[in-house]
Amino acid sequence: MNLANKVTIARILLIPIFIVLFTKYPDWPEGIYYAAIVFLLASATDKLDGYIARKYNQVTNLGKLLDPLADKLLISAALILLVSQQMLYAWVALVIVAREVIITGIRLVAVSQKIVLQADRYGKVKMVSQVVAITAVMFTNHPFTLFTNIPIDQILIYISLVITIYSGFNYIRNNYRFLKLEA
Repeated sequence: MNLANKVTIARILLIPIFIVLFTKYPDWPEGIYYAAIVFLLASATDKLDGYIARKYNQVTNLGKLLDPLADKLLISAALILLVSQQMLYAWVALVIVAREVIITGIRLVAVSQKIVLQADRYGKVKMVSQVVAITAVMFTNHPFTLFTNIPIDQILIYISLVITIYSGFNYIRNNYRFLKLEA
């Protein structure tokens, strides 16, 4: 297993740590901040594994499959935890997770046909927007509250939601033709 794939697996292994820290909140109010730091660290490994894979020519089919899966697991865990603490509407999380499930389904169908579909640039923008928005919600709109009463965290979530929906439609439109679907 190459270094890029090991970094991706490290991201997956950070998810339980993130969950444990987050679930200590609200009994341990600082726990959410530590969880946010682990979430950001895990998110940063997404950029790192991609950089390593390209720079050292370590792009593999396993990496193409594991990398987006790790992203989906991390984002889904964060969204579910935010809903559990009533920091996010369930319908927002449902739409985002549904998009991820649909895209994963398409990737699995493709893999069964020996086709590997990579994430496109909109998927990368989607991931960044989700990380920024989720982090802002975890920090309960800090440090924005120092400057304004506008719920920047919620605005970021809705922007991310729009980007998520758009990137999902774009991914389906661009990749559907590669799949051999039988009725």
